[in-house]
Amino acid sequence: MNNQIFYLQPFPSTKSLPNLKITGNISRNANQLAIYYSLGGDLKEITISSPSNAPSRKYELWEDTCFEFFLGIKDSQRYWEFNLSPAGHWNIYRFDGYRQGMQEETAFEKLPFSVQNKADSLALALDVDLDKIISENQEIEIGITTVIKYKDGEVIYWALTHQGAAADFHLRDSFIIEL
Repeated sequence: MNNQIFYLQPFPSTKSLPNLKITGNISRNANQLAIYYSLGGDLKEITISSPSNAPSRKYELWEDTCFEFFLGIKDSQRYWEFNLSPAGHWNIYRFDGYRQGMQEETAFEKLPFSVQNKADSLALALDVDLDKIISENQEIEIGITTVIKYKDGEVIYWALTHQGAAADFHLRDSFIIEL
């Protein structure tokens, strides 16, 4: 098993950011991928969707506060984007190359994960079997990201690293965790 702790950084902004911290850990055991996000700090300034009674696949979750990760196969251009809403909604997209061939990944019919929302923290945990999209012996590269939407409508992009002049989670140079 390979377990790694992560800390996300906001893309540089002229906005005065509230005191937020996004950390977590990610691990892979055989082909089970587990990721845990912890968002802490002054959460009253950001929008967080209320839990849904019927979580489902939804589109454009990145337009609101959303936890994401990008998973690529080492030495391949193909990658997947996983979107996880604090409301419980989710989606997965498959790409053939950098922002090319975007398709909804239909190998998954549901993506159950847990969310714990408190006054000063939010935790999200996902445990997913990757057998439907990659084999156990394939090395993967991960980019971990989060979109934070403030109540004034501004959006700040958080990631392990920011490699471009603009915030761009799809840049393969940002997939810096290897499992």
